[in-house]
Amino acid sequence: MRLATWNVNSIRARVDRVIAFLERSGTDVLAMQETKCKDEQFPREAFEAAGYEIVTSGFSQWNGVAIASRVGITDVEHAFAGQPGWGEDPVTEARALGASCGGVRVWSLYIPNGREIDDPHFAYKLAWLEALRTESTRWLAEDPALPVAMVGDWNVAPLDTDVWDIDVFAGRTHVTPAERDAFAAFAAAGYTEVSREHLPAEHTYTYWDYQQLRFPKNQGMRIDFTWASPTLAARVSEVTIDRNERKGKGASDHVPVVLEIADAA
Repeated sequence: MRLATWNVNSIRARVDRVIAFLERSGTDVLAMQETKCKDEQFPREAFEAAGYEIVTSGFSQWNGVAIASRVGITDVEHAFAGQPGWGEDPVTEARALGASCGGVRVWSLYIPNGREIDDPHFAYKLAWLEALRTESTRWLAEDPALPVAMVGDWNVAPLDTDVWDIDVFAGRTHVTPAERDAFAAFAAAGYTEVSREHLPAEHTYTYWDYQQLRFPKNQGMRIDFTWASPTLAARVSEVTIDRNERKGKGASDHVPVVLEIADAA
């Protein structure tokens, strides 16, 4: 199975590019983030015409996650148990969508940005990651052989070399010890971040801001990852980052990260 994750930064603006990517790459399952539309606004007809089933979770023009699959979609969950809400009257945002596709439990995740380290959104981000770690630990405790892929935009740069210049990020989100500890806690829970395992090269990015010619200068960030359960991690044979998807008209500021997953033994 070929599984990809991609922060598409508005699916309605980029549906043609996404469908072209699916057809060109032979991707079986695509987890999307930041779709930025309500469920009824999602251009599902384009995916269905290309041979994909689609499930979505979107409540407004912000956030939003989706999964497209040509190997089946069952057991859909529109949030994970214990997922924190945001706001004075906390609302569960459209940031997590789970489904079983081709025998793999796929979670499309859009982790909160955090904004600034003194912003309440930063505490929300840390609480969100901790709640996901707690819940994903429970999944493995209940079924150690469960093939789980937690994929998406994690909004954390775990290593200094995951940003183009760590000095530029001093005192800002994405690189703080608290965020990095929260990210690393998934390893302690038994998961493997398989994109690093297969693509360990430093200064390998998945995101480039639209401003200040960040992409031509290769001033990017590596913030799109896959935490895989032990059973699934053993089946991942290759990971690629499709840098070409950042080029040309109408590109997202993120690019797809693509996993090759062997059949279960």
